[in-house]
Formats: sequence, structure tokens, C-alpha cells
Amino acid sequence: MGLSIRAYAAHRGVSHTSVRKAIASGRLMPEPDGTIDPVKANHAWVRNADPSKARDTSKLKPVPEAAVGAVKDTLSEAGAPVIGGMSYLHAKTAEKVLTIQLLREKLRREKGEVVERDYAIEQGFSFARRLRDQWLGWPARVSALMAADLGVDAHKLEALLTEQVREQLQASAADELRLHDRTG
Repeated sequence: MGLSIRAYAAHRGVSHTSVRKAIASGRLMPEPDGTIDPVKANHAWVRNADPSKARDTSKLKPVPEAAVGAVKDTLSEAGAPVIGGMSYLHAKTAEKVLTIQLLREKLRREKGEVVERDYAIEQGFSFARRLRDQWLGWPARVSALMAADLGVDAHKLEALLTEQVREQLQASAADELRLHDRTG
């Protein structure tokens, strides 16, 4: 049992239309059950190819390994890992997947579902600075009232509260804001 026309086209790295045209023209012969034996078909494809329509591969630039790796990664992320060699069909599929992913991200931004990383960091830093400033001002605002209620020296209480707030802020400053990618 051989491959379907579409499966052979994917194996060969061509469109299913090209395979159908090759069958219609007699360049490829399907098996009696309508499937295609890939070994026989590969030999027939090369043997019966029209030389006038062949590409001049000497002028083609080699594809960098990084690009091939990127295509494989994109297809793997989309759930269609590349098995065997890289083909034009694989590259076109990866291009379509990547285009859809980019359009999806653009739509998410336009809907307000996504915030730019730099903006989020800037807003987080600004919020933390305002919070720090409020805490640094807190001992001066409350120490006189607390000292009166407790019957202690207001300046000593303010100095003690300020020292404790600064120690807490120092400990908190060791924590850093981490924005992780939550996809996948």
C-alpha cells in the first residue's frame, strides 16, 4: 500500500496539483489501488521530468541552518514536526503558521489583551517608587499621634519607625520584578 496523492506531494515537497498533473500526463503511474509507491514515483519523477522546466539550482543560494531550524521550530510549535528533509512545502507551511501567529498577536494587542513588556516594566517601577515614597513619609505622619497615645517621645518613635520602614524597604528591594512568558 502506497501513499495518497496528498501524502506523496508532502513527501516530495510539491503541491498535490503537481502530482495530479504528473499522473494525468503519464509521468507517474499510481498503484492499482490508486495510491502512489514513493520509491517508484521518485524514480519516475526524476526520469520523466521535463528538463526545460527544471530550475537552475546552481544559482540558488543555500538556505542557512538557522533558517531551517526556525522553520522546524515554527512547525513543531504548531504541532506539525518536520520528519525527514526540509521541503518547499514545509517552508511555506511554516510561513503561513508564522503569519497567523503574528496576526493573532496583533489582534490581541488591538483588543488590549497584551501589554508591551517595556511599558509594563516602566509602570511597575513607577508604582514601586510611589509606594516606597509613601512608606518613607508614613513615620513622620503617624509618629506624633502614636507617641501621644503611648506616652513616649515623638522624635524617638519617629526615628525608630523610620529605621524599621527603611530596613523593610531594603529587604523588599532585593526582590525583582520578573515578567515571564506564560505561553506554551
